[in-house]
Amino acid sequence: MRRIAVITSTRADYGLLFWLLRAIEAADDLQLQLIVTGTHLLPEFGQTERQIAEDGFTAAARLDWPLASDTPLAIAEAMGAATTAFARAFDALAPDVVVILGDRFEMLSAATAAFTLRRPIAHIHGGEVTEGALDEGYRHAITKLSALHFTAAEPYRQRVIQLGELPERVFTVGAPGLDYLRRTEPLPLATLEAFLGLSLAQPTALVTFHPATLDEADAAEQCAALLAALAVFSEWQFVLTRPNADAGGRAMWPLLDAFAAADPARRRVFASLGQARYLSLLRRVPVVIGNSSSGIIEAPSFGAATVNVGERQRGRLRAASVVDCPVETDAIVCAIRQAVSAEFQAQLPAVQNPYGAGDAAGRMTHILRTVPLAPLRRKPFFDCLPELPR
Repeated sequence: MRRIAVITSTRADYGLLFWLLRAIEAADDLQLQLIVTGTHLLPEFGQTERQIAEDGFTAAARLDWPLASDTPLAIAEAMGAATTAFARAFDALAPDVVVILGDRFEMLSAATAAFTLRRPIAHIHGGEVTEGALDEGYRHAITKLSALHFTAAEPYRQRVIQLGELPERVFTVGAPGLDYLRRTEPLPLATLEAFLGLSLAQPTALVTFHPATLDEADAAEQCAALLAALAVFSEWQFVLTRPNADAGGRAMWPLLDAFAAADPARRRVFASLGQARYLSLLRRVPVVIGNSSSGIIEAPSFGAATVNVGERQRGRLRAASVVDCPVETDAIVCAIRQAVSAEFQAQLPAVQNPYGAGDAAGRMTHILRTVPLAPLRRKPFFDCLPELPR
């Protein structure tokens, strides 16, 4: 019985991990050790650990560490506390493999602890590029601490190998967020509308905007520019979700609240929609706006256009349904008009998503069940230039 520890720290990564968790739980030769931490435990981010419990998962460990604010210093201090908490959890649980998704600061803390305790790491979504965020550095650092790699597309597999990882340990499995397309029925329209308090018969956009943590511009100022663009579309409804716990995110909250309060009949702000509601809404809106990775990775498969604002996702593969624009009000207005135009919407059914077909969970579970464990405790460096001296 292999013990597989899976870490979830935000509403976003839990949604991407959902079907992998189900597959591990269903396997008779795997034991799921779910570690719940981060913003899941914080009321101001929706206390989304309740959704995990409602879905029937039991946490093997619940790690609460302080995140008093979202300044760079506070986040750096939280990383230290998180590393300690993860180390103690791994020492107690003794997992055979630790599964880490993505590129957030707390995931780097988890990877540091697991690597030091010689617990092999399987990393999901490595090899990608997001030049506008600190996540870029965190992601590649996690790659170098990991023994197995589950990439979302072949170019990302090649980049992981370029970083010195053994090719036989790097697997292109697709993006796990797309598994919902094949395995989950959307919520009934009436249920979704009742939760939102909006009729989706009206033109509606889904909006998520996070701080671009490597951008010199102030996050709140960028958010204000986006909201000014949205206000131009007075006939539209907007469903907005709060940003994640990156530096500068909390400064956006009062701006979002004020925007919604200015037209409460058409605008709603949520700390978290939850994965089922988020993806059900994604199926029913013509456009998503902001700089969330979901606009790049998931939206093309759900038939929605994406207005990708700013530099946060710069470097990621893009489908033809994505319209990029700078964080300038006039540019955002133009991009939205292009994305919702009849001509642009007409091409969406034919768009090909470069992130796979929605069967990542099964592929990852098979590898976790069958890969030899003993070799994973050593990490040889794969030289792309074999003539270099050893």
